[in-house]
This record gives sequence, C-alpha cells and structure tokens, in this order.
Amino acid sequence: MIAASNVTLRVGKKALFEDVNIKFTEGNCYGLIGANGAGKSTFLKILSGQLEPTNGDVIITSGQRLSFLEQDHFKYDTHTVLDTVIMGNARLYEIMKEKDALYAKEDFTDEDGIKASELEGEFAEMDGWEAESGAEQLLNGLGIGTDIHYSLMADLNGSQKVKVLLAKALFGNPDILLLDEPTNHLDLDAIAWLEEFLINFENTVIVVSHDRYFLNKVCTHTADIDYGKIQLYAGNYDFWFESSQLLMKQMKEANKKKEEKIKELQDFISRFSANASKSKQATSRKKALEKIELDEIRPSSRKYPYIDFRPEREIGNEVLQVENLTKVIDGETVLDHLNFTLNREDKVAFVGSNELAKTTLFKILIGEMEPDEGSYKWGITTSQTYFPKDNTAEFDNDLTIADWLTQYSENKDVTYVRGFLGRMLFAGEDGVKRVRILSGGEKVRCLLSKMMISGANVLLLDEPTNHLDMESITALNNGLVKFQGVILFASHDHQFVQTTANRIMEIVPGGALIDKITTYDEYLESDEMARKRQVYTMTEEDN
Repeated sequence: MIAASNVTLRVGKKALFEDVNIKFTEGNCYGLIGANGAGKSTFLKILSGQLEPTNGDVIITSGQRLSFLEQDHFKYDTHTVLDTVIMGNARLYEIMKEKDALYAKEDFTDEDGIKASELEGEFAEMDGWEAESGAEQLLNGLGIGTDIHYSLMADLNGSQKVKVLLAKALFGNPDILLLDEPTNHLDLDAIAWLEEFLINFENTVIVVSHDRYFLNKVCTHTADIDYGKIQLYAGNYDFWFESSQLLMKQMKEANKKKEEKIKELQDFISRFSANASKSKQATSRKKALEKIELDEIRPSSRKYPYIDFRPEREIGNEVLQVENLTKVIDGETVLDHLNFTLNREDKVAFVGSNELAKTTLFKILIGEMEPDEGSYKWGITTSQTYFPKDNTAEFDNDLTIADWLTQYSENKDVTYVRGFLGRMLFAGEDGVKRVRILSGGEKVRCLLSKMMISGANVLLLDEPTNHLDMESITALNNGLVKFQGVILFASHDHQFVQTTANRIMEIVPGGALIDKITTYDEYLESDEMARKRQVYTMTEEDN
C-alpha cells in the first residue's frame, strides 16, 4: 500500500497540489490522468521520493519495495543490458556484486567465507538464481533479443534503451510500480506484451499514459487530477469519462432545481413579508432560503483543441500508385519492392516494428527522399500535407508562431491565420512566441494548424500523437475520423488506429508488405497475422 497524506506542493506562490489524501492498495492498477500541466508526473515523483512535497507525507507499507520507470536514457551507459535490468532490484544487484568481489579475492579468508555464506542465503531468499532468466524473459517480451543482452547500454538506440529501462522497472516483482508514460516509443507488439504483464501483475500499479486503449485495458481505477485535487473513481478511463460526465450533469440538474426553489421562496418573501397574516410563513421561508447552497461546479481545467481538416478540392478516383518501391539504408533493406494502389476512401494505418521503414516510405511519398528502385505516382486531383516524426528542422528559426503559420497560408490575413492558431489553443499573446522555444506539444499543435490551413485532401502523418495530451489526441482522432479525404498514418496508439483506419499495411522485417482492408483489431486477430508472427518469432530464435 502507498498513500499520500495531506500532500501539498507549492511552486512559488502557486499550489500545484493542495492537501491531497489518497490511498493506492494492493492488487489494483490506477490510471493517473489530468490535463497537461496538472502535475501527473510531478505527483509520481513525490510518491517515488524523487521530489519532496512542501507539506504532508507519503506512506508506504513497511518492507515493501517500490520501483519506477526512469527517464534518463544515459544513466546506465557503462553497464550491460542484463545488469541494468537486474539493477531494478538494488539490493539483489548489490549482493551479486559483493559475492563476485569476495570470490575474486586471492586471499579468501574465513571471515570472507562467513560473509559469502550470509550473502548466499540472502541471495537465495530473493530468488537470485532466477534473476538472469527473469531479466531475459522481460527483455525478450519487450522485443530486446538475446543477441544484445550483454551489450553495453551505450551501444543501444533510443527505442531499445526505453525498453530496457521499462524491463528494469518491472524486474523482480516490485510491491509498488510507478510508470510514467510507459508506452512512449514502444512498438505495438511491446505495448500488447506490457498490457498482458500488467493485467496479470498482482501488486500495486500507478500509471500515467495518454494511450486511452492502454488505460482501458489495464486499469481497475482512475485517479483524476484537476485543480490541485485528486478524485478517485473505480473503473477504467471510459468509466471515468462516463462517470464524470454523469456527475457533472447531476450537479447541474440539482443546482437548477435549487435555483427554482430559491426563486420560489424569494417571490413568496417579497410578496408577503409585509403581510401580518403571512409574516410567520415569510420568516420560515427566509430560514429555508438561507439553508440552500448551490453545489460549486468548476469547469474542468482540460481544454480540447478544434481540429477540422477541410479539403479545398474533392479527391478523384486515382489517388496513388506505388510500384516496386525499394530502399536500402546502411545496408538494410527497409522497403522491398512495395506495390499498392490507394483508393479515394482509404484511411491507411502503417504498422510494424520497423519505425525506419514507415518514416522512409512517408519521406519518399512526400518527395523528401528518392527510392533506390521503383516509382510512385499521385493522382492529378490530389494535394498532400505531411506531419514528420522529427520536426526539428521545421522550427529551427526565430519566427513567431503567427509568422511561421502565415508562410504556409495562401490567405495572409492576420485574423484568418490567427483563427487557425486559436483552434489549436494558441490565444492572445501566444501568437508572438518564438517557435524555437515551443514545447513538444506546442510544436505538434503548430504542425496540425499548418495541415489544416493547407486545405489538402491527402494527409500523411508519422506518429502525430507523440507529445500530445489526452484531450488533443481525442480531438485529432475525431478530426481524422470525419475527414473527407485519404489518410496515410503511423501511430502506436491502439484506439487511434482502430477508430481511424479502414485499411492496414504492415511493413514486416525485410521490407515486404502485408496489405489488408480491415480494422486494426480484426487484423491482429487474423489467422494470417498469427502465422506471420509465429514465423517471424521462429526466425528470430534461429538467429
């Protein structure tokens, strides 16, 4: 069990949290949700002891071990992958190193023998002999192959490091597990594995995530941060949303009835307060009026952008023809003779573990990269706009937000351009902020403004939900669902893919393409998919 007792955190004069009291119990998985800036990550840092609250205490059941997902991808660069995972249980790793040091001594004494015996006993009690196999099982489940288990962390790429740090947090069956955005940079297979792990995990989990499907799948409870308070709901994200909306509706209806009663009493008092025969009744109603209190209804701090892609031209029947498209990068074939034709109603989700393959395809189709072989042809009625996975170059300048967006608009009217920024929650003086200093989420909202203002009828989006909060993801999801054009996109958000796509293309290892007109859930359940995954797993094992 872990609990917050009267926890308050002040940043300057502002209280991020005020007298928070909440208990997280064993066997439950809690989704911690709230708007950007509400303090989700900060609260996890308080619970984990990384940050001291201004007032109040964090209480953890004596003897329980807490583990959290670390964010520093370079902290363990001098350690091997396997050692990094085992370090998730600090005491176990300490014992292993002490034992190794003792047994390596040339002048091994009787005292050393006694100490080694004590360590061996503690090691056995902690299931130390299963440590390496347990760590390997976690790594394999997350897609980190055995061929790099003894590599240095410094030799891994960013995505691999994320998976190793996640395995470190999960290692050794911790009593309390804190996860801040654990699905970020994970491929869909790794996310599915993590979902099953957490569903079967018997201890306490507190997780922050912008992935609605993930929260619905794993969470038994939802803790909602709003206005410095945390309200606990029994149920997953969808249950929280329905419950919070119902509660708001009930409070408004109750207030409406109270307001009607107040008006009725006020009318009676004003009519009969001077009437001697009615004075007692008027006095009684005054007392009744004083007792009526309206419920305080504070609107949520959440803000939803308005995302609406409107094509300036209706798309024709000929959209895109791709023939034998091939690309080799650093000796790896990422695209191998791809062939497909897009139709005017296609909303295509590109899935698969090879991130480079998807990004490469998008760059070729938008004209930023040349294929080694093959060709592609866009229909004459099409116009394309692109959301890149890496947007660094887009914002490497000193333009203001308003000037940055104006350069992409045919209509240079200031009011017109600021209207698009306003839809994306850039209001008032935000327009004069320099794009170079924007946060990751603000840059994404700028790019979506650029796509909306383009009026294109074909959208290409490479991981557009990265850096967005739940409200912005929901708004983007809704905007793509109602878009009257063609979409090609890649995303790790299961619900985003399931609700948007009507066609699935997976670029499998080696660069080949599986193309199905189906929903994402149906694709995952298909026999062909199962066979393909089995063959791929066997191939990996053979290697």
